[in-house]
Amino acid sequence: MCAQELVLKQRTQILHALCSSGSAEYLERVLDILLAQGELMWEDYQNIQVTGRELYTKARQLLDLVYTKGVDTCKLFLATLKQVLPEEQGLGLSFSGCLFKLIEKDEHKSISAQTLLTGRPVLVSKLQGCIDDALKALVTSGHFTSADCNEVQLPVYTPLNRRLLDHVRSKGESAVNVLLQYIQQKQELGLPLDQEKNSPPKGQYQKKLSSSLSSQSCFLSTYGGTSHMPLDDIYTEGQLELAHCVDFHGPLGLEDIVGMVGTTNEEADTVLVSGEAGSGKSTLLQRLHLLWARGVALQDFLLLFPFSCRGLNSEHRELSVQELLFQHCCWPDREQEEIFQFIQDHPHLILFTFDGLDELKQSFSDEHRLCCPTQRAPIHILLFNLIQGSLMKGVRKLVTSRPEVVGPVLKKYLRKEVLLKGFSPSGINCFVRKHHNDPTVSAKVLASLQTNTALLGLCHSPVLCWIVSQCHKELLGCGDGSPQTITDVYLMILQHFLQHQSSTTIGFGWLKEHQETVRHLGQLAFEGIGATCYIFSGADLETCGVTEKDICLGFLTQSKGMSSAHSKHYEFLHVTLQCFFAALYIVLSNNINRSVIQKLFELKDMREIGKRSVCFTACLPSSEKQELVLEGETTAAETPNLHITATFVSGLLSRRHQSLWIPCCQSSVLEKKSRQVRRCLSKGMQKHFKSIPQPVEGEKKSMHAMPGFVWLVKCIYEMQESRIAQDAMSKLDVDHLKLTYCNIGPVECTALAYVLQHLRNPVGLQLDNNSVGDVGVEQLLPCLHICNSLYLRNNNISDEGIRKLIAKGIQCENFRKIALFNNKLTDACTQHFSHLLKTKQDFLSLRLGNNNITAQGAKQLAEGLKVNHSLQFLGLWGNKIGDTGAEALAKALESSKTLVWLSLVGNGVGSVGACALANIIKNSTSLEELWLTENCITRAGVECLIEALEHNTRVKSIWLRNNDLSLEEVEEMTRLEPRLTF
Repeated sequence: MCAQELVLKQRTQILHALCSSGSAEYLERVLDILLAQGELMWEDYQNIQVTGRELYTKARQLLDLVYTKGVDTCKLFLATLKQVLPEEQGLGLSFSGCLFKLIEKDEHKSISAQTLLTGRPVLVSKLQGCIDDALKALVTSGHFTSADCNEVQLPVYTPLNRRLLDHVRSKGESAVNVLLQYIQQKQELGLPLDQEKNSPPKGQYQKKLSSSLSSQSCFLSTYGGTSHMPLDDIYTEGQLELAHCVDFHGPLGLEDIVGMVGTTNEEADTVLVSGEAGSGKSTLLQRLHLLWARGVALQDFLLLFPFSCRGLNSEHRELSVQELLFQHCCWPDREQEEIFQFIQDHPHLILFTFDGLDELKQSFSDEHRLCCPTQRAPIHILLFNLIQGSLMKGVRKLVTSRPEVVGPVLKKYLRKEVLLKGFSPSGINCFVRKHHNDPTVSAKVLASLQTNTALLGLCHSPVLCWIVSQCHKELLGCGDGSPQTITDVYLMILQHFLQHQSSTTIGFGWLKEHQETVRHLGQLAFEGIGATCYIFSGADLETCGVTEKDICLGFLTQSKGMSSAHSKHYEFLHVTLQCFFAALYIVLSNNINRSVIQKLFELKDMREIGKRSVCFTACLPSSEKQELVLEGETTAAETPNLHITATFVSGLLSRRHQSLWIPCCQSSVLEKKSRQVRRCLSKGMQKHFKSIPQPVEGEKKSMHAMPGFVWLVKCIYEMQESRIAQDAMSKLDVDHLKLTYCNIGPVECTALAYVLQHLRNPVGLQLDNNSVGDVGVEQLLPCLHICNSLYLRNNNISDEGIRKLIAKGIQCENFRKIALFNNKLTDACTQHFSHLLKTKQDFLSLRLGNNNITAQGAKQLAEGLKVNHSLQFLGLWGNKIGDTGAEALAKALESSKTLVWLSLVGNGVGSVGACALANIIKNSTSLEELWLTENCITRAGVECLIEALEHNTRVKSIWLRNNDLSLEEVEEMTRLEPRLTF
């Protein structure tokens, strides 16, 4: 049987021998030898070695090529296999008749670039372990730049030595000479080329991994890389908070994310960083990667493996953990088994990061358990088992996601959850100044933001802050038409990008000239959102009519991990921009199915799991395709993206923007779509209101917002039509509106105020455990008149926010109660509360627990309490007022006829303060409870309280647990006065 027939007959066995280990090393060595022997041309090699292509696909292409080249090539190929494959890998293969002798060629006989081909197998071996020195030689000689070094060190399947040879060859003969001279000098000096041969494999691999991560992370990867902007030049800290730790008050640093602070489940390995779309999660991970690679952070971890869930969506093979690590992160040049064994033996030294769990096509599930790290499984099952700890127990995993995807099933496997809240006001300032080299421009942008608080609120989202900074000329030139909504901001960047490529002057026609481009990009975005697809091939673009000219506009960027010279893949600059273009497609398409908008806004339908999953169905008619996008399976990633798309649809179909679309589509069609959105919003609100239970007798009627309520409110705000808000609020009849843990930041506050100000009757508004902040407080002011009570516990509010809140609250007749536990208040806020108490003689409740108020603040507060004749509840627990502060408060309150409840828990109050407070008990005709738990009161102080109680039968209880009393004293005092609770 001839060699050509042998190759054909043994095709399956050869493929298995080359690829079954998961390592590309055998295939690489075969290619090296065939190149050296001249049987493969350089173009053949490039056509096989496409970045991102599966190993089996490469091997099949090589077999096809070898077969078509004829008998002699097949003989040489089989001889190469016999030399390369270990004995156990070659078992069962026949090499009979293949007596071709492989010719050893000396790479130094020629100085041409051809040397790198003829001597490739030898050079690959000699470069092992000295890549860094070789790169330094090439940089010193002027043949390589830092960008060239970064490209060589990118984590790809091809080991660095081969990638270096390929890159040097592209630089020409002069660069080849430098490399060959470097190798020759090392040999002449008698220095071992493989400098790390005797070092532990993990040490070499760590160096390669950190080098790869450094080159990956040194430039900003989000927003299309913003033209290769160094991460160091633009990175701005976002606000980090622990999700379930009210006792931690200090600033949370990057290393605290994976540290012990805030740990709620020590048995779990997974830390979750959750944040809204555009809050900076990917950039935060990139910063961590870069700091680790530089050796300045996370040094408790010897190896760090980064993954993108967006990229993993494109992996359709079943993989083992070892294959996942080495093929998707960084391939070890040698001793793969030893390195993987080290990872298994030392899990506490390893960190995995997974960016964008919300973009994974499958929702998190713990139904399929997998424990063996060498067992292959679908990528999502592998990932879920890593997160829940069934796989690689002890390895720390850091996952980012949008909060909507984080359900109770996932939360039970979390070590802790860290919330990323976007930029603080100082962060916005810092980012804008970093973005603009010209301080005059940055000062003008910041001044513009200060005059438009709605836009300032939007800029707490880093992606919106980037858009505003990118479009500063449009922003500064728009006068009274400054952006108010998220849709306004994205229209600004649409105009910015289009006009940079436009042949017309700025004006009314800026969209019309590019309407076909917008439609094509919109179709691509729309179908991608429905298919949970964020990376698009050239074929996907062609299907939707996207041309090279459309790509040049800048909305699409090449996907770094998937593209190569032969196969380009693209993604939108940011997922929110993809949602925006999907919304544009819905608005501008005249033939879009009527049901699309309806399904986009039907929360129930979007939560249900369909019978079939959506895929990229380019061959279907557009109407069927649109239905599939919204009728198919709604995955974890789809729901939040559909929400964002619906928000944009609401804004784009508002009356204030309809003039933009009239040149591009029929006004009657636009009006129909706009009416349909209004109906959907009204229907959605009514569903929420119908879910409100009847109040228990004697209690107020309360509505705890269902998931999606805030989203509908944001949609109404995007439409900027007060009539819609009025109609919605006219049907809401409650006394208390609870919006706790709803991820409400400044943007949501703006929308809430816009809608809630139309309520018919005053309500208690509860916004505890959100991210309101000072800017959010300012956004809430338009609806403060309708709030009889405002609860803002744990919202990162400072004295500046309180100053603005009180200034408005004094003018609001209904405003009578406020709770501000666990914020960032200091003594500077108490002067404002003192003014409030002096001015509003109908104010009932002031709760300022767990802040940073000292004796000085208590004295200022006392000035207002002296003249106030209405306050019933005063809570100051968890501050630092001490005896001096307690004395000042006692003196101010001793004649109060209204005070019912007073809490000074955990304030460092001793017996002196207790004796002063006893005067309130003696004189008060209204006090019922006094809370003095967690202080340092001794027997003397308690005796003063007992004496005071003899003159007051109205007081029901005084709480004194955890003070400076012995067990005997506690028993004795309890017998003397049963109203004391220890």
